[in-house]
Amino acid sequence: MPGAEALLAFPCPFPVKVLGRREPGFAQQVLQIVLRHAPDFEPASMEMRPSREGRYLSLTCTVQAVSRQQLDALYQELCDCPTVVMVL
Repeated sequence: MPGAEALLAFPCPFPVKVLGRREPGFAQQVLQIVLRHAPDFEPASMEMRPSREGRYLSLTCTVQAVSRQQLDALYQELCDCPTVVMVL
């Protein structure tokens, strides 16, 4: 994302949307990753929405982003997670 740094003034609230298969432990796994990169994230604020057919689960975590490096590392670890299908 070239130039994205100029669009964001850190620190700022930044929503991260994660889509994965609806299976046991998916939300907990995502939460653990988010907390590693944003320890001040409030787990109760995670929004969960099942897909229409119920096969997938969309999670939205709005973190207090402090740097581009923090967001890059969070996105990378989420993308590397085998149960994650997509990160927006």
